Formats: sequence, C-alpha cells, structure tokens
Amino acid sequence: MRDVHVHFLHGAKCGYSMEFFDSYVKKAVEMGLEEIYLLEHTHHFFEFEKIYTPCIEYNHTQRKWLTSDLRGTIEDYLHFIQSIKPLIGKLPIKINFGLEVCYIPETSGKLINILKQYCFDFLTGGIHSINGWVFDDPSQKELWHNVNVNNMYHRYYEIMFELCDSGLFTGLAHPDSIKCFGYNPTCDLTDQYHKLAIGLNKNNMYTENNGGLKLRYNPALELGLNNNLLNILKQNNVKICTASDAHQINDIGAYIRELEAMI
Repeated sequence: MRDVHVHFLHGAKCGYSMEFFDSYVKKAVEMGLEEIYLLEHTHHFFEFEKIYTPCIEYNHTQRKWLTSDLRGTIEDYLHFIQSIKPLIGKLPIKINFGLEVCYIPETSGKLINILKQYCFDFLTGGIHSINGWVFDDPSQKELWHNVNVNNMYHRYYEIMFELCDSGLFTGLAHPDSIKCFGYNPTCDLTDQYHKLAIGLNKNNMYTENNGGLKLRYNPALELGLNNNLLNILKQNNVKICTASDAHQINDIGAYIRELEAMI
C-alpha cells in the first residue's frame, strides 16, 4: 500500500528536523504503508508568491490568508531533502519528495519559469481556485451561494485539461475536490471525465483516489472519487493512486485500505 499525498510540514512551525521526519516514517510503517509521497504546498514558499496574484487580488480574505501563510524559502526544504537522500535506501519504507503545485491558468507562464529551477521526485498539480476565487476555502464557503454551480464545474475541468497538457506534472491531485462543500452539479459531466482520462494517459500522469475531503472537510462526504469518474478512469486504464491528503502526522494512511479497495 502507498499514500501519495502526505503534507510534510503543514501547520508545524518547528522547521525541518530528523526527529520530525522520523515521526512520519514511524506512522507510515504503523499504518502498513510501503511507500509515501511527502509534499509541500507551493503557497508556503516565497518563490511561488507571484503565481498567486489572481487569488491575492480577488478579495481581502484571500490576500490576508495567502500572505500570512508564506513560511519561508523553498531552499530550506531542498536542503533538508538533500540531507535525507543518503538515508532513503536504509528506511523501512520508500520515500518520495515533491510539491503540490497550484495550477492557475493566468500565471502558468510564471509557474513554468519557477518549476524549471528545481528537481523533485514528483510534482502533483492541483486546482484550488477558479477565476481567482479559492473555492475550497472554508472561510468563503458562503460564496458558493452566488455562483452557477454547473458553470463552476465546467470551468474546473477546463482548467484541469490545461493542467494535464502543461507537461509540468507527474500527477493530478484530487480531481473532484470541487465537491468539498457538497455543491454538486445538475449537468452530466461524463464527457469531461472521458476527456480527463484521455489527457492523463496522453501525458503519462497518475491521478488520486483521495480521501482528504472526508478526512478534513466533512465525514459525511463520499469517500474518494465519485463513482462515475472512478469508473471512467478505470475503463480507460488511468493510473490511480491512493492518497490520504494528510495534513498532520496522525492522518497518514487514513482510509488507504478503503480507497485501494475501490480501485
């Protein structure tokens, strides 16, 4: 079993250390995992601040959140990875280091220039905003009342197709996380799902059966991918990996057995 979406330092202010890293390895082994993908959100690093301009300019709430959530330079993360690399083969599980990168069409050109400076084991692309609005921010949940839900879903997948064809990413994070607050479309998205499957295969990308919404948003939400999307991805032989989307140590490996059984 493996967990391909584990946030390494989210919510922690202590900085990188072997003790902190060892606690991740210990928990992963305890959960019966054979491999984990450790990643950081790009919005924590000063080097990526410019790609978030549409979100920062959208409203005061997002500007305050994004500027306050910047924690430092990516160089600290890179230096820690290099210090760990000699130990990787001696650990009881396989470890991969990467980033969860927010894909924002308006600033994709800047993103390309930033990412080409670094070399990671993997890069997972994720969509967290549409037209500047961070739609999965709990503090802005009420804004869903003011939008056309069907239009939002269509735009969400249009951006996802661009993400896949950008050539930047190894994987696609949580491809239906737009359902985070339970706003579901009334339109049929079957064509979009088939197009997504084609795009993932064409670009040799994996995607996730991710339990993060049930884990962190609402335990009443369905676990992982919706049935229609999951079935279409499977029919098209898309590579699907299990992911907890853990944002704290105790959540590593959460729901992985159930997510694997769905696949």
